[in-house]
Amino acid sequence: MYAAKRTLADEYRRTAISARVAEADPHQLIALLFEGASQRIRRALACMQQGDIPQKGKAIGEACAILGHLSGSLDHEAGGQVAANLSSLYDYMIRRLTEANLHNDVAALSESLDLLGEIESAWNSIPQAQRAMPS
Repeated sequence: MYAAKRTLADEYRRTAISARVAEADPHQLIALLFEGASQRIRRALACMQQGDIPQKGKAIGEACAILGHLSGSLDHEAGGQVAANLSSLYDYMIRRLTEANLHNDVAALSESLDLLGEIESAWNSIPQAQRAMPS
């Protein structure tokens, strides 16, 4: 019975996320990626504290993949130095997450979560009028 409830809950989450993605503009899509990466890092922290090493590794791997997508979506031509700095920061966080995974390093996870939170906060504070993405 528990497994059936878990399956239904997982399906509901996937459906809710799919709906959010389908309705999102480009700015919101990036915000969803930040949110997803943060959730994975928090899940990794919880798994680490519970001793669930396989799920910790999975969550960290997913967070690294999201950060890779964020880095790959940067427009270096239009973004100039800001894009270059973000790219370096994403690379740094991926390295720290990898270290956290290898050494069960809570501090590295927390640092990555804090850095991601700062970027996410800055992104979400962009005024609505400036959120239009160039075609």
